[in-house]
Amino acid sequence: MPSLKKAPEATKRDAVKTRARILDAAQSLFCKHGLDGSTVEAIAKVAVVNKRMVYYYFGGKAELYLAVLEKTYANRRQHDSVLEMTEGDPEQCMRRLVRSSFRYCRNNPDYIKLLLAENLNGAKHLRRSKKVLNLHSPLLEKLGALLERGQQIGLFRAYTDPLQVYLTIASLCFFYHSNNATLSTVFGRDFSSSDSSIEREVHVEDVVLSYLKTRPSVEKKTRHQESAGHKPLEMIKHDNVN
Repeated sequence: MPSLKKAPEATKRDAVKTRARILDAAQSLFCKHGLDGSTVEAIAKVAVVNKRMVYYYFGGKAELYLAVLEKTYANRRQHDSVLEMTEGDPEQCMRRLVRSSFRYCRNNPDYIKLLLAENLNGAKHLRRSKKVLNLHSPLLEKLGALLERGQQIGLFRAYTDPLQVYLTIASLCFFYHSNNATLSTVFGRDFSSSDSSIEREVHVEDVVLSYLKTRPSVEKKTRHQESAGHKPLEMIKHDNVN
């Protein structure tokens, strides 16, 4: 009886599933034991594949680690991409963005662990990526458009840099979850509890919106400074570069 060969589509599906299992196994072990503490043999065992498959799909452990990092960033950007920021009340859109960022950090502990580990390594693995640099551009463009919408109706302050706003949101959300264990120990309070998390989430939203929302006295002072020859931050940065 002649042997039955798999159709090309089935073979391709198997390859995708195998690659995904290896990535998932690697992420789990890297988060538990770090890059140095995880072996190709252990990753293959968890993924239920021959270790030769790891080398076949990824080339080696270092390349696999980079693929896990790229997947981690891509998953985060995919999460952000579904947020509606082009229509509706700008304040509520901004609150949704902050809330979404906070909850992503809370619900994805592996995201926190991998980013912390890579920062401890000086991003030496992430620097080799040809994909990560392009992942943040769409989000910054959407955030910039949202800020502009808020400025046009007098809701958000002028001269707000989307990158600085993003960094503020990211830092407020990331710090709370990356330092949860030590903060809970130092202050004798369980910051991982649902009540503490909700309280912090609302506070972070209010902090970001308090900065962004127009304050008449500040806006008046800004316009006065401009008329007196003072320059907004964007112009100052341009002068410093030149």
